[in-house]
Amino acid sequence: MGKPTGFLEFTRELPGKRPVAERVKDYNEFVLRYSDEKLNQQAARCMDCGIPFCHNGCPLGNVIPEFNDAVYRQNWEEAYDILSSTNNFPEFTGRICPAPCETACVLGINQPAITIEEIEKHIIEIAFEKRLVKARKPNMRTGKKIAVIGSGPAGLAAAAQLNYAGHSVTVFERDEKPGGLLRYGIPDFKLEKWVIDRRIALMEEEGVVFRCHANVGVNVKVNDLLREYQAIVLAGGSTVPRDLTIPGRDAKGVHFAMEFLKQQNKRNEGADPLAHPGIESNVVAENILADGRNVIVIGGGDTGSDCVGTSNRHGAVSVTQFELLPKPPESRTPFMPWPTYPMLLKTSTSHEEGCERHWAVATKEFVKDEQGNLKALKVVDLQWTASADGRPAQFAEVEGSIRELPCELALLAMGFVHPLQKGLLDELGIELDERGNVKATEKAYQTNIAKVFAAGDIRRGQSLVVWAISEGRECARKVDEFLMGQSLLETKDASLTVAV
Repeated sequence: MGKPTGFLEFTRELPGKRPVAERVKDYNEFVLRYSDEKLNQQAARCMDCGIPFCHNGCPLGNVIPEFNDAVYRQNWEEAYDILSSTNNFPEFTGRICPAPCETACVLGINQPAITIEEIEKHIIEIAFEKRLVKARKPNMRTGKKIAVIGSGPAGLAAAAQLNYAGHSVTVFERDEKPGGLLRYGIPDFKLEKWVIDRRIALMEEEGVVFRCHANVGVNVKVNDLLREYQAIVLAGGSTVPRDLTIPGRDAKGVHFAMEFLKQQNKRNEGADPLAHPGIESNVVAENILADGRNVIVIGGGDTGSDCVGTSNRHGAVSVTQFELLPKPPESRTPFMPWPTYPMLLKTSTSHEEGCERHWAVATKEFVKDEQGNLKALKVVDLQWTASADGRPAQFAEVEGSIRELPCELALLAMGFVHPLQKGLLDELGIELDERGNVKATEKAYQTNIAKVFAAGDIRRGQSLVVWAISEGRECARKVDEFLMGQSLLETKDASLTVAV
């Protein structure tokens, strides 16, 4: 490695951030860049460990020690080549990945882990600045046409890889612009949308075609795609949110988190948040705003955190976040040994901006006023008991803890249950697994219809963006093998990888 003693000389440091009072006034990204010296020091911390467990911790199998070494030596072309060999979109994962690679870092046994995610972001941004990122056009076309349905991270990764293999790829997206969750789910203050536009423009230059306002099964006929394309990749994501069917659910002021976040992202790009391309069902016909309201976010994950940050920028009177489970520990326990991914307390940048957090709380009722507007939440505290492996197993309500909390806007951020089945999946006759996801094995990514494949959340269920990219890449290789009999596309699991 570039500096064998680096991990002894330097400690983990994250880049600075714009002050809270400043950043809550806009929706721009607020994490600053490292200085050249700090970036060099952070890369120098990467150990010459015998077995780099970070490889296994990363769903993409990123070759992390090698790109850290290149960063330390300031060889940006080498660093970019290494990173882009396994990751199509490091500008996305470098901003919004929870970095499972860092929890597997060998240095993390007794020191803070390497800042892998931040180094990754710096590599790709420096590569763009130095014009190292160029359109990667295939040398020849195979004559095979592939339809990718859904332009989220899984769909984009599959489309990029299949295009590199020489196939003609068309991506169908039901919304106004490509990006899926990246564009309409993740707030701009975590991922500004010019980052997506830059990548989409590059993919178009490489030959990928994007068709927006194209909802397959609604205004695009399924049978037309089956006739026209030699293969179809389903990458529509897991979009049906988990509901909370308790008394008062019909109160005005109770909304799914993604409805709230999508509206704001549309406002940020100057679009009408209530305008829809006429292809969605059950859309909200009112502006969802947090200004002047007591907001309670039900759900303790990243989506809930995004609602917290957006509510603060709206000017909410108060923001509270509930989690059904007990408060997680701040450090590893005997039940979370290294290098497994630990369920630890996570304080996001949105929490830093202002949020009251409650754990082990269940919502019993949405309390309405005479006009049907939400005015409060009736909640109760829970007492959890742990199983033999230390995980919360059973709970009981704490007697006498029922109370009402003022609330005019409740946002349901409890995750997603499965993909939308009505329309496309029903028309295709796609088999589903016991959880309601598309049934397609990880070995083949192939559905019960030979030419139809599936990747990402639509297949594995709600997961991380980095997993979606991995799924798209692995699925693309299987589609290529299906069409051509073999494939030279890179894959995490292949014993030999060759760049096309």
